[in-house]
Amino acid sequence: MESTEIVVYILRMLGSLALLIFGMKQMSETLQKMAGPQLRTILGRMTTNRVTGVLTGVLVTAAVQSSTATTVMTVSFVNAELLTLTQAISVIMGANIGTTLTAWIMSAGFTFNITDIVWPVFLIALILIYRKRKNVGDFLFGVSFMFLGLGTLRQTGVDMNLGEQEAVLNFFASFDPQSFATTIIFLLIGGVLTMCVQSSAAVMAITMILCSSGALPIYQGIALVMGENIGTTVTSNLAALTASTQARRAALAHMLFNLFGVCWILMILNPFVNGVCSLVGYDSTMSREASGQAAFLANAAKLSVVLATFHTCFNVANTLILVWFVPQIKKLVCRIIKEKKVEKSEGINLKYINAGLVETPEIAVLQAHKEVVLYSRQTRELFSHVERLLEITDKSGFEKEYERIKTGEDISDRVELAIAQFLEKVSDAHLSDDTKGEIRQMLRVISEIESVADSCFNLARTMKRQRSMSAVMPEEQTKEVKEMMSLVDNALLQMISALETPKEDYEPFNNTKIEWEINSRRDELRLLNVKNINELKYDYQVGATFNDLVCECERLGDYILNVVEAKYGKY
Repeated sequence: MESTEIVVYILRMLGSLALLIFGMKQMSETLQKMAGPQLRTILGRMTTNRVTGVLTGVLVTAAVQSSTATTVMTVSFVNAELLTLTQAISVIMGANIGTTLTAWIMSAGFTFNITDIVWPVFLIALILIYRKRKNVGDFLFGVSFMFLGLGTLRQTGVDMNLGEQEAVLNFFASFDPQSFATTIIFLLIGGVLTMCVQSSAAVMAITMILCSSGALPIYQGIALVMGENIGTTVTSNLAALTASTQARRAALAHMLFNLFGVCWILMILNPFVNGVCSLVGYDSTMSREASGQAAFLANAAKLSVVLATFHTCFNVANTLILVWFVPQIKKLVCRIIKEKKVEKSEGINLKYINAGLVETPEIAVLQAHKEVVLYSRQTRELFSHVERLLEITDKSGFEKEYERIKTGEDISDRVELAIAQFLEKVSDAHLSDDTKGEIRQMLRVISEIESVADSCFNLARTMKRQRSMSAVMPEEQTKEVKEMMSLVDNALLQMISALETPKEDYEPFNNTKIEWEINSRRDELRLLNVKNINELKYDYQVGATFNDLVCECERLGDYILNVVEAKYGKY
């Protein structure tokens, strides 16, 4: 071939790979967008034991056509404490089996000219988009681009006649197919390529082109496939770098699982591969010289099916072996990755959300929800400091508690901003309409919770102002304020319960009832306060302070009710 032709073929191949990767990404993201809430439910409820965990991983990965997406989802669940490490390991094992469906799809693309059916699918997808069925249309576009990339890649391989190019044949012939060193070299090449392009599907497609054209011997092709299995674990480990310890352990378990599989398969590589070849009907002993060019290429055309079969058999066998050793794998990763000692800090310390795990936005929403619930609990803790402030008599103790409340309110402002920025980042991705609605609700919820924190600080400032003016509140009025605060604390408890409970399982009437009690008590105390001032039971300054505390408690109750309304809507 001339140099110009080589450049054209390389560009066609790179463009085809780009189409393939884009199509798979589009298809996977659209499926996650359409089935995001359902996938979250499946992952959260179908992992009661090792077997159901594996089946869950298989089903979810087969649905979204991306083991990387499933693995990062699982790591995100562990980070948000929605899955235990033991459950996550079994799901990841299942994801490795589910991803073999991708290899079979590619094998089909190399068996016949799949581009013939692509063009009408493009037309159907466009019609669906214009008919406001955008999700289905986007999914079909993704499938079409994937198959178009596969078909173009296959045709490029045919046009290049790789099986007849002396330079290509001589290059691969320079490696001894029976040598263990050759297997390791190609295994490393497969791993590095997968890490670079972040797509095992793309490397699998290249491997199928080289093998089915007769250029790459079967054992080197198998070595590339094993390398892809290791390289694909890098994505989940990168996603977990800044996550919790348990999330990093789940990602490491994924890598150890694949590494162990590669190690034991290397010990029995020849008989295992020969068994797979016999299953497919491929003659691994056939040579170009002995059988002739036509017969050799016809035999080599079966190699795409051989690779898909090997990929499936390898992952199924590896899972069947290791699924019984999940507790031991858990102990090993816990020993390798130690629990970090978290130092107490006055800065913000978000527990569940992390920018490094926004790869799966539908799951990131769950992490944000957990963080919002934690934020509400921290705000109630801030209010408990305000209640204690009312009882402190010595000056130094009062000042110390006041500064704690002031710092807590400042941290609350920064937590609200951090959660909001995280939600904004998630909202930029492909999301279902329900999930977009959840994000809008959470943005309003955190705004109202921050107002609760502001109100707590206002109560503390009112008490400090009272002390500075030496306005001593009578014991009876102090008792009334404490009772008012007790009602507010009960409202905070109901608010947290509302945030933790699914919409269909919660009755928000209790929140409305408590708010009505707070308003009613506020009105009673304001009238009583005016009466006491007129009867000279205490001076106007004490009365003003008492009124400010009571009214601020009532405003705090309004903010709490707003939080519940933000989640459940007006009722």
